Amino acid sequence: MPSSLQLTFDGSSGRLDAWLAAQAKDLSRTRIQSLLDQGAVTACGETLTAKSRPKAGTVIEIVLPDPEPAEPQPEDIPLDILYEDASIIAINKPAGLVVHPAPGHSGGTLVNALLFHCHDLAGVGGVARPGIVHRLDMDTTGVLVVAKTEKALNDLAAQFQSHTTAKRYLALVHGRPARRSGTIRGAIGRHPRDRKKMCFDPPSGGKDAVTHWSVARQFDALALLDVRIETGRTHQIRVHLSHEGMPIVGDPLYGSAQLDRRIPNCPRRQMLHAAEFSFRHPETGETITLRAELPADFKELLDHA
Repeated sequence: MPSSLQLTFDGSSGRLDAWLAAQAKDLSRTRIQSLLDQGAVTACGETLTAKSRPKAGTVIEIVLPDPEPAEPQPEDIPLDILYEDASIIAINKPAGLVVHPAPGHSGGTLVNALLFHCHDLAGVGGVARPGIVHRLDMDTTGVLVVAKTEKALNDLAAQFQSHTTAKRYLALVHGRPARRSGTIRGAIGRHPRDRKKMCFDPPSGGKDAVTHWSVARQFDALALLDVRIETGRTHQIRVHLSHEGMPIVGDPLYGSAQLDRRIPNCPRRQMLHAAEFSFRHPETGETITLRAELPADFKELLDHA
């Protein structure tokens, strides 16, 4: 079980992360900043940020996750490989597979599987997340590219930073959109009361996010959306579509349990699939476009929609 630390705020001026680091002698300021970003610092049921200004006497709780092994171990986990060469490997990630070790998921992740499959991957870009340039949520499926060399990692990271990659998703949502297409712009940040969730336009700021969508197929009460993103914020598509009144079918965090119950055998995971990913190959400079087939549960819902 995670441990916690409680501190009573004395009303000091300045940034909260600096005050916390001064009080919690065993935690560095960098560690404090990381815990704030994770939503692990709360007071009176609300998530705090480095810029929060609690009142003097407020009890602040810092939840410290259980320590994880510093170095992931190889595990023989099957991979659906879409493409592989000496520089990169791309997989069709299944639902339920966590990308890298994290609190609560010390093993059984994509990283563990890749370390077994790619014998020279260890240490590329760091020990804990070797080769990982981008992520998909645990229950989001589809194309995910991993770097096998430092050069490939740095090149792909630069492409993501400059927004020169192109990602296309398919999302099955509730409702009948009033328009055939649209663009959602709005900051995404940690939810003020639930540290496991993100929210649209949070009071503490957040990071700018842009999502473009269009209707690929319209059913009676559901719509299949073609979604393209300019930014890659945590839970971006799920938060943006929910805010727009188009919650993704099966989404346990941002969806509608009431609407999901109207769908026979509705999966208990979000129907979101990374269908296509285009990028420049870090070695050859060639434009690579990779596509992943829809998983069986997604196809079944479309067949009966």
